[in-house]
Amino acid sequence: MSIRTEAADRTRTRAAISREEAVLAHNYHPLPVVVAEAAGAWVTDVDGHRYLDLLAGYSALNFGHGHPRLLAAAREQLAKVTLTSRAFHNDRLGPFAAKLAALAGMDLVLPMNTGAEAVETGVKVARRWAYEVKGVPADRATIVVAAGNFHGRTTTIVSFSTDPQARAGFGPFTPGFTVVPYDDLPALEAVVDEHTAAVLIEPVQGEAGVVVPADGYLAGVRRICTERQALFVADEIQSGLGRTGTTFACERAGVRPDVYLLGKALGGGIVPLSAVLADRAVLGLLQPGEHGSTFGGNPLAAAVGEAVVDLLGTGEYQARARRLGAVLREGLDAMIGDGVTAVRSAGAWAGIDIDPALATGRHICAALAGRGVLVKDTHGSTIRMAPPLVATDDDLRWALDQLREVLATCRATAARPGPVSAGG
Repeated sequence: MSIRTEAADRTRTRAAISREEAVLAHNYHPLPVVVAEAAGAWVTDVDGHRYLDLLAGYSALNFGHGHPRLLAAAREQLAKVTLTSRAFHNDRLGPFAAKLAALAGMDLVLPMNTGAEAVETGVKVARRWAYEVKGVPADRATIVVAAGNFHGRTTTIVSFSTDPQARAGFGPFTPGFTVVPYDDLPALEAVVDEHTAAVLIEPVQGEAGVVVPADGYLAGVRRICTERQALFVADEIQSGLGRTGTTFACERAGVRPDVYLLGKALGGGIVPLSAVLADRAVLGLLQPGEHGSTFGGNPLAAAVGEAVVDLLGTGEYQARARRLGAVLREGLDAMIGDGVTAVRSAGAWAGIDIDPALATGRHICAALAGRGVLVKDTHGSTIRMAPPLVATDDDLRWALDQLREVLATCRATAARPGPVSAGG
């Protein structure tokens, strides 16, 4: 299903990477794959090699590359108007916001561009609510977060990260955040108090390795927030919009947060688009001039976002995520003990722990790329799979075969005896 990459025919790849490295800041460490074209679940590099994309832009590409309905919406809007700024109204924002609010069962939508902007906005909104509604004394509001979180990389957000690489060299850090272990209700209950504005968590922790909390955890978070009068803010930037087999991951646990933070897939892999959603009692507290964004709510993003909501409204992609998730889990579970030590999954999203005695996650990702499969490592020997929801069952089974072959090669290499020492 894929042309394997050979050293002899990667001339354009090497040249493209060389041009990048000469002028780009090195804040990423990508695999040596230079994508030139893409369609559906597959991408093609500058040398003509095809790869199955099992990262899907960290879930920004839930609907695949170049979904025809999303491209049509973008093309139609490109020919009309792309930006007015919120200094004026545009005819696409209202319909998009109405459909998105209805999808989430919330009153109001605040559109932004990136996931990090959505999180920053959520922090501001929670603090405003704490002061005006809960009655927290000025500048005393706190927000409780979970260890292992990934909410973005702005200075405020890395202030409550527990990842040393995200924090080192970027202080001083923003105060007002309390970190507790993830999936630990007693720890959470011990710190939510009269000064707590919100509990901000990911219903499934993506960057941490697709960490799925125990049954009852999200319901417990909801209970604690209700009892202690704090907002439950769910960061569904990666987990939302179909990825886990439901529109929102919180639905899997039967809970409704006070605030949804959305992004990534909301822009259909075409434009940056994020949003904060809440009822009027929360988002209605903001007044003109207190928050905004030049590109937030632009008509091009709104047109694409409306098309995304229409796709989700059919339920087709949530069902596809459940089916792909079953294929993914069946194949990965069969590898436990044969190079895989643990698997965690939620819908079409899996974290796979590789035996560190065999290889690092980076090594596995590079080996899979050589076989035409793109995945991403995180935290040592863990890799993540998040196929576009337009991938087929056969696509996934083929990719799992490639992982099985890579692990077999690693086991064979590890089993070879080392050189015999001549010394005594």
